[in-house]
Amino acid sequence: MAGKKRVMQAEDLYEIRPVSDCAISPDGTAVLFTVQRVDKPSEKKYSNLWLAPIGRGETRQYTYGNQNDSSPQWSPDGQEIAFLSNRGDTEKPAGLYLIPANGGEARPLTSIKGKIGSFAWSPDGKQIVCAVQKTDAEVLERQADEAKKKLGVVARHITRVHYKFDGLGFLPQERWHLWVVDARTGRAKQITDGSVHDEQQPNWSPDGQAIVFVSNRADDPDFAPDGEDLYIIPAAGGEMRRVATPFGAKSDPVFSPNGRYLAYYGRTGRGDWWKHDHLWVVPVDGSSEAQCLTDGEDIIVGNASMNDTGGCVTMSPIWSADGERLFFQQSHHGSTTLHVIDRDGRNRQTLIGDEAVVGAYSLDAQNGKVAYWQATMNTLGEIYVTDLARPRSRQLSRINTPLLNKMNLGETEEVWFKGADDNDLQGWILKPPNFDPSQTYPSIMEIHGGPLGQYANALMHEFHFLAAQGYVVYFSNPRGGRGYGEAHARAIWNGHGTADYADVMAWADHVAQLPYIDRNRRGVTGGSYGGFMVNWIIGHTDQFRAAVTQRSISNRLSSYGSSDINWRREIAFNDEPPWENLDNYWGQSPLKHIGNAKTPTLVIHSEQDLRCPIEQGEQIYVALKRLGVDTEMVRFPDSPHGLSRVGRTDRRIVRLNHILRWFDKYLK
Repeated sequence: MAGKKRVMQAEDLYEIRPVSDCAISPDGTAVLFTVQRVDKPSEKKYSNLWLAPIGRGETRQYTYGNQNDSSPQWSPDGQEIAFLSNRGDTEKPAGLYLIPANGGEARPLTSIKGKIGSFAWSPDGKQIVCAVQKTDAEVLERQADEAKKKLGVVARHITRVHYKFDGLGFLPQERWHLWVVDARTGRAKQITDGSVHDEQQPNWSPDGQAIVFVSNRADDPDFAPDGEDLYIIPAAGGEMRRVATPFGAKSDPVFSPNGRYLAYYGRTGRGDWWKHDHLWVVPVDGSSEAQCLTDGEDIIVGNASMNDTGGCVTMSPIWSADGERLFFQQSHHGSTTLHVIDRDGRNRQTLIGDEAVVGAYSLDAQNGKVAYWQATMNTLGEIYVTDLARPRSRQLSRINTPLLNKMNLGETEEVWFKGADDNDLQGWILKPPNFDPSQTYPSIMEIHGGPLGQYANALMHEFHFLAAQGYVVYFSNPRGGRGYGEAHARAIWNGHGTADYADVMAWADHVAQLPYIDRNRRGVTGGSYGGFMVNWIIGHTDQFRAAVTQRSISNRLSSYGSSDINWRREIAFNDEPPWENLDNYWGQSPLKHIGNAKTPTLVIHSEQDLRCPIEQGEQIYVALKRLGVDTEMVRFPDSPHGLSRVGRTDRRIVRLNHILRWFDKYLK
């Protein structure tokens, strides 16, 4: 029948075009953003810039070509746009490009051989400061010699303890340093250097004479977690000066318009990841102590939400034009919202984001309008704008609207229930399209990773795909994650498999009582820490008919030092390495209890997973085989820990189809 809607398919990952970035012009007339697409024959992903007029006119593509354009920033006068792109050589790191705001050809601004991270225009628009990680001399030498290039790496000489990172592989010897680039000539000057410390997240003072940045200046930063501080350096280079702040992790420093204050995100203490990040303000001259503006609320600042279609990012705080207020994000009860607060911490106001997730956002020069990325449980992230004088949102982009308009996504119901300790918990139940309450359905419980994140009001392709195959899909935010207070996040500190297990099983019991749930056809899956929980569950109960464990942790002893998180996990284990307390690590290892397992379990793991190395999945697989439990293993070559979110599209589709096949085998 014409106009009949269809359900979500795994192959829709080729059709979904994730939207990211959000940069409003200084005069508030247009917004730049990024759209990603997949070239199916090559399986390569490309991204280009798009422009959405706020007044009259159609949203249109702004840059073209098979490359990755991203991170657009308007010059202060709105006449030029700086952005990152790997055009010209997609095998090399992205460089800094400029393009006229009224259209024309983009030109490369720099010839720096290395990776460019965050960057910022100077207030007068004449310079750009960049964080740069130069390419190692050894790599440049190999690239310049065809014989050496063909032979590849002969050996890796490793001297630092943090030497690899998931999705990046082995880290370069070079550190991140600051460069200042002339926006007209492209002439670049490196203003920081060194072989031990990184300098990142630079921003200009309002007079253009100084630059603030974040750096951990400990003798060995790898063994000084959360030792970041704020530093200020003359824009021309010279001696850096530390700004006095409480010890603890810090990020995103921004000067106030009058140059007297710095705003930043941070938390106090060493290694206590369960603590909330807060919004702080500190005088540049050190005349008084740093003030936490958000400590009156037990809510984390930033974006702790997660999905599998992108866009859930934390943005730096933004000062109002008069320097009296600050704009920032908070994550609470499944939403990430945009707020504004006075510089003294009073008069906090929620601007945007009820039952939604706000990602990238920006304000025009006069603070008349705010543009932002937003997603909901049934919509993919798009760009919106709000007039702050008359708060009323308007959608500017509809990149994925035609695709979603074709679909019957089913109904998502928010549920509040009691956890194992009479604690209030939030969950959601996604029902199959054309749901019939008089029928009974097989169900799948999804468990998120982190664990310090939150399932949120943002569309998950995986959940809708499984629901489209006739499953009730349900998910929640148990203790150990975000979305509630610090006590909720701290509940599993040195106690993995305790309060978290109790909460997910309370959720499973709650859903099992619903009249449309078939209690004999229930499955469970999760990835990363969610994979840990699946491994823990199958060793403690056989009430699920089938399980799929993904990119999981199984053995806390063997994972020590083999993960890119490295030794730091010991902080969460009473600050003791395993040789000082073997029983503690083993007691929090699912493998200790695997002898009880009876649940047929599919093991999915990426071979280049550096966060939870593949030997963790191998141990579960071999143990289940040894026990005679039905199990299979699916391995993805050349893929990172985040395969389900950022992996090659054909592999993501194969992964989904294996999950469906396994659950269909046992639940249908």
